[in-house]
Amino acid sequence: MKRSLVTGCAAVAIIACSGMASAQTKFEVKIGGDAFFQGAYVEQDRDEGTRSTEFANRFRVIVTPVATADNGLEYGGRVRMRAANGAGNVRTMDADRAFIFVNSGFGTLQAGTINGLSDEFGIIGPNVEGIAGGPDNNTVEFLTGSQTYSLLPTTTNNFRAFASGDVGTKVIYLTPTIAGFQGGVSYTPRTGDSHTSINRRQDNGGFQDVVEAGATYTNEFGGFSVAASAFYQFGDAVDDGVGAAATRFEKLSSVHAGLNVGYGDFKIGGSYAYSGDSGYDKSLTVKEKQDIWIVGAQYAAGPFILAANYSQSRSNGTSPNTGFVAPVKAELYQAGVTYTIAPGLTTGLEYSYLDLDSKMTTVDNGGINPDDRAHIIMIDTRLAF
Repeated sequence: MKRSLVTGCAAVAIIACSGMASAQTKFEVKIGGDAFFQGAYVEQDRDEGTRSTEFANRFRVIVTPVATADNGLEYGGRVRMRAANGAGNVRTMDADRAFIFVNSGFGTLQAGTINGLSDEFGIIGPNVEGIAGGPDNNTVEFLTGSQTYSLLPTTTNNFRAFASGDVGTKVIYLTPTIAGFQGGVSYTPRTGDSHTSINRRQDNGGFQDVVEAGATYTNEFGGFSVAASAFYQFGDAVDDGVGAAATRFEKLSSVHAGLNVGYGDFKIGGSYAYSGDSGYDKSLTVKEKQDIWIVGAQYAAGPFILAANYSQSRSNGTSPNTGFVAPVKAELYQAGVTYTIAPGLTTGLEYSYLDLDSKMTTVDNGGINPDDRAHIIMIDTRLAF
C-alpha cells in the first residue's frame, strides 16, 4: 500500500510539473565541480603505531544538461563524478549523483541516484563543509587505522537523518518556495541500490520502503537572517539471512532539525539528530540511543572566516578486538580560520580535539584501554568552479 501511494504521488507530481511542452529545445550543458587537498598531523593516546602525518584529496566534476521548453518547463539531468579508490593501486571513478529533474511552477521532481532530503538540505550549523573549524571536513577520517576510529559512534560522521546519506535510487518531490518555506518528500525502495543495481532480496540487510519528509525555511528581518530545517525519515529493516539463523534489525526511525541565526558578519547555530535504535541487531541487550548535537559559530572579516564548533555523538560501539558491545560517546571540539585567496580558491587551518569515552572496560576490549584523546591539526585547501 505504501509503495503504491508514494508511486502514485510521484506520478501525479510528474504530470503536474510537465504540462504540455511544445517544440524540442536545445540543451545547455553546465560544468562545475570542486576539489580539496588536506594535510594533517595527528597525536593521540592510542595511536597503535599509526603514522602521525597523512594527506587526503578529493576531486569532483558536476555535469548538468538543462533545457527550457516554450511553456517555461525546465528539465534536464545531473551527474557528479568523483575520483575514487579501487582495489590495490587501481584508481577508479564513481558517481554519487546521477538523476533527472523537472522544474515548474508546481515544484521540482528529481528521480535517480541522489542523497536524501536532510543530507541535501538539512542545516547542521553555520560551519558547513569547507569552513575550517566545522564538523563536515573529513577530519576524523585521519584517525583511520587506529582502534579509536573503529569505536567512534555511528553518528560522529552522520549528522542528519540516519539513512539520508544513502545514495540509493529514489524519487524526490520539492514544493515551490512560499514565504521562505519549502517542503519535500522522498521515497527509496531499497538502501544501497543505485544506478542500475536492482535488489529485490529480503535476506541481505539494509532498509526498504524508506520515506523522508520535511521542510526548510529561510528569511531575513532587518539585519538578521534565519535558516531552519526539520526532517523525519522512516522505513522497514531487512533481515540478514533466512529462517532461524537470520539476523533481524530494528526499523528505521530518525529525525533531524537545525537552525542558524545571523546578524551582520556573525552567525550562530546548530542541529540535533536522533535515530534511537535504528538498524541495531534486535538480539542486542545493549542499545545506546544514537544521536548527535552540534553547536557552532563563525565570524567573517573580509577574506577571513573565523569558526568554532562543538559536537557530541553517542551510539553503541563494538570492540575491534573482542566484538564486545557497549555505549560510546565522542566529543569533538574544533576551531579554525579560512582565508579566501581568490574567487573559488580557499585555504584553512583547523585544530580539532577528540575525546572518546566508552563504557566497556580494558578487559572487555582485549586488554587495551578503549578510551582515547586525539589532537588533529589540518591544513585544508579547496577549489570550487
